[in-house]
Amino acid sequence: MQTRTSAKRHPHHDAPDTAEAFRRLTSMPAGPERDALRDEIVEAWLPMADRLAGRFRSRGESFEDLRQVAALGLVKAVDRYDPERGNAFESYAVPTITGEIKRHFRDHMWTLHVPRRVQDLRNRVRIAGQDLSQTISGRRPTVTELAEHANMSEEDVRAGLEALESFTALSLDAELPGSEDGYSLSDALGSDDPALDTVVDRESVKARLAALPERERAILYMRFFGDMTQSRIAEELGISQMHVSRLISRCCGRVREQVMRDVA
Repeated sequence: MQTRTSAKRHPHHDAPDTAEAFRRLTSMPAGPERDALRDEIVEAWLPMADRLAGRFRSRGESFEDLRQVAALGLVKAVDRYDPERGNAFESYAVPTITGEIKRHFRDHMWTLHVPRRVQDLRNRVRIAGQDLSQTISGRRPTVTELAEHANMSEEDVRAGLEALESFTALSLDAELPGSEDGYSLSDALGSDDPALDTVVDRESVKARLAALPERERAILYMRFFGDMTQSRIAEELGISQMHVSRLISRCCGRVREQVMRDVA
């Protein structure tokens, strides 16, 4: 049994006239004959489902997978449609199919959780961009133009634009754009500075070191900041290496004792 297409005008050329088929479907009992009529209705509307799937091309998912998702949405629309409510099937099916595709992207494509508000901003920006592309040629709409057209703030537009590119996460091993030496994102990430562990210690001894005699301060500076050997320090100051060793040991012990007393 074939579904007849009438000469009645429809919003799209791929919108068949299935009103009579739906009326028959709702009155038929479950069984092979009803299943066959249901399949014919679904097949008649598949071109529309493919057209809706085409709107989501180039977003990180294959068109064949999108067609399958759209077909699933179409089947749900056919099963849930009630012709007695007076609405045309197309007006019911389009948001049902589109919603199914959007859920597919939300559940399977975004590798990071994207708040619902950001998803809504993304959709508003996308629709505004499509509308403006029909009147602006040769360039993309600016943030200001998108904000005015969609009645959004420029901050929300920027958030929506970022979300348009956020279906997948960038691997830390991915080579950075413009890098010719294999430099990846992970190479640009910071790490804990081991010197942070010594900040408290340095601040604790600063005042005590400042209180030392000038020559002892100089010896400690040359040894621990100038990385000079005790022999070199002794030569620089004209004293024995043994005397330098005793001074360093005595100064360190004194400072340590004073700091420990301060924190006690």
